[in-house]
Amino acid sequence: MPPPADIVKVAIEWPGAFPRLMEIDQKKPLSAIIKEVCEGWSLGNPENYALQNADSTNFYITEKNRNDIKNGSILRLTTSPAQTAQQLHERIQSSSMDAKLEALKDLASASRDITFAQEFINLDGISLLTQMVESGTERYQKLQKIMKPCFGDLLSFTLTAFVELMDHGIVSWDTFSVAFIKKIASYVNKSAMDTAVLQRSLAILESMVLNSQDLYQKVAQEITIGQLIPHLQGTDQDIQTYTIAVINALFLKAPEEKRQVDSAFHCLTEMAHILAQKQLRSIILTNIIRSARPINDEMAHQLYVLQVLTFNLLEDRMMTKMDPQDQAQRDIIFELRRIAFDVECEPNNSGSIEKRKSMYTRDYKKLGFINHVNPAVDFTQIPPGMLALDNMLYLAKHHQDAYIRIVLENSSREDKHECPFGRSSIELTKMLCEILKVGELPSENCHDFHPMFFTHDRSFKEFFCICIQLLNKTWKEMRATSEDFNKVMQVVREQIMRALAAKPNSLDQFKSRLQNLSYTEILKIRQSERMNQEDFQSRPIQLQLWNTFQELREKIQPEIMELIKQQRLNRLCEGTCFRKISCRRRQDKFWYCRLSPNHKVLHYGDLEEHPQGEVPHDSLQDKLPVADIKAVVTGKDCPHMKEKGALKQKEVLELAFSILYESDEYLNFIAPDKHEYCVWTDGLNALLGKEMTSEFTKSDLDTLLSMEMKLRLLDLENIQIPEAPPPIPKEPSNYDFVYDN
Repeated sequence: MPPPADIVKVAIEWPGAFPRLMEIDQKKPLSAIIKEVCEGWSLGNPENYALQNADSTNFYITEKNRNDIKNGSILRLTTSPAQTAQQLHERIQSSSMDAKLEALKDLASASRDITFAQEFINLDGISLLTQMVESGTERYQKLQKIMKPCFGDLLSFTLTAFVELMDHGIVSWDTFSVAFIKKIASYVNKSAMDTAVLQRSLAILESMVLNSQDLYQKVAQEITIGQLIPHLQGTDQDIQTYTIAVINALFLKAPEEKRQVDSAFHCLTEMAHILAQKQLRSIILTNIIRSARPINDEMAHQLYVLQVLTFNLLEDRMMTKMDPQDQAQRDIIFELRRIAFDVECEPNNSGSIEKRKSMYTRDYKKLGFINHVNPAVDFTQIPPGMLALDNMLYLAKHHQDAYIRIVLENSSREDKHECPFGRSSIELTKMLCEILKVGELPSENCHDFHPMFFTHDRSFKEFFCICIQLLNKTWKEMRATSEDFNKVMQVVREQIMRALAAKPNSLDQFKSRLQNLSYTEILKIRQSERMNQEDFQSRPIQLQLWNTFQELREKIQPEIMELIKQQRLNRLCEGTCFRKISCRRRQDKFWYCRLSPNHKVLHYGDLEEHPQGEVPHDSLQDKLPVADIKAVVTGKDCPHMKEKGALKQKEVLELAFSILYESDEYLNFIAPDKHEYCVWTDGLNALLGKEMTSEFTKSDLDTLLSMEMKLRLLDLENIQIPEAPPPIPKEPSNYDFVYDN
């Protein structure tokens, strides 16, 4: 009969005593359970004690999280959070440097637990830490020169504890003084600073900027992009990641009126000049993106955020309508006309007004504007607003040959076959803003940055110039007419998206990728995908049955895996005889190992000869508790396979496995055959709560699943399966017959 659901069996440790096995009734108050544990070890004042998880987290057990305790968990009886917080609060103020260092180290570890953090914060612990940082403690400053490593560790653990405590969100960031901010900023501005201190300081500055608009102003006064850039030129990717995170935070929280749009990386007015001089984009490209080190996920996320925030600088222009009465804006359209047709601006008295209007209308029609009379009206649509005009002017000035070729090519075609440059540019700019999500906030979990956008100071405009030439090329390949405009735009979007998916490292690679994605190639890709989709969906009834079949397999698979697990454990209980093998020569000596029926102990011992049948537990002299097993390793990772010459025996290497226990103790095995090897490695992994991954397990799983599925399908058809197999037909007595076809 299974135990009640509210009863959890655990082991509880206490320093200097043997662990106790006990059952915890989850219906009882936690204080009553702690009192019962204390009485078992004759400890008074149970209110001064608490239970912790005896794992790497060391988190306290509370009424809120006690339901997370599972059967077999190992807990630890320890001092209560309040008492521990009080002790650490006193210890970190010790006059002994060594004692202070140990206390801060313990505080940094304990502060990860919100239960402890709440108690320490209640003692005004945050203020104590900030005072220690602000003053730098005069004694620290005096000892810094002669005890620099110790000073670095003291400061590192102090800042780590501070970061961990603040991460719980209990204390508001608005409460910190300018002196504290200046001190943290000074650690970032120093050229030579302990790596751990620099990491924590950057993390603190990022949190300040993101969590308080008031602190943003104070941090921005202390830290400039120019002071952060040297940290990007180092070799520590963690420091580089924290640095870009601070830049992103300053960028993200900058007031609207402080943003600039003249350069992609000028995020704040006071930083614009520094950014232009320091070439932030080039430094990131050289030292991070094109570094020999692979980019980890966190760095990829920060680069993605920087990419998004950079493109968001375009939002102002994207959402700004053109004023048809603004002469400066109208002059840009005149400039597009002048460059395209190589005409001088006519004086006001040259020819009649009607003649000049007719000439302008003709040229604006060739330029592909929708409104031939007043093209300014075309740019009143938002998005893309004035951003489209900016892109067109950039193409005309910086890629003049391409611009003139596009305009003249289309002005020489029939009206219905010309690709309207003006309309195309406006719609393409709008499409590119949608693809790059201009104006949207960055996602918290996205890592989708594109290296090519870090290769040019005006990457969006260059991106546009490549894509507008692609659009013109695709228009010709499709032999499109004005009625096909939307179809062409759909194909161009697909070409751009497929090229971006390859994550080209440069704009030239992007352009090359587009060359291989012609309209003909897109048609082939679409046809191939359509055929695959049709193959998958051609038989909806069969597909539905297949899905049902797969769901049923997934549902019964855990039952089959449990059956295989029990079989493996039963085989371990029967035991196996292993041959002892020396690194020099084979010896005819044997030893036997088997698992106890309660699956708690491995019994093993030497034998003089190969046994006939099972060997009783009593005759095996040595024992190894399963709870002491640390790991199971196989093949070349086994201690006895690391000996000289052992790896040359391939057949032995494939049958080797070892059980590691305590610090450096181990049991070495050479299985008699592959089947026993799989049985034992699977069984030991099952004992340790790990996945069984051998080829025999996969084979058994497939066989049993297939058999079970067939039986269940027969049952669905109401076909009765007899308990006993049918009799085998008798052998015929007379073989003298002929089969006549």
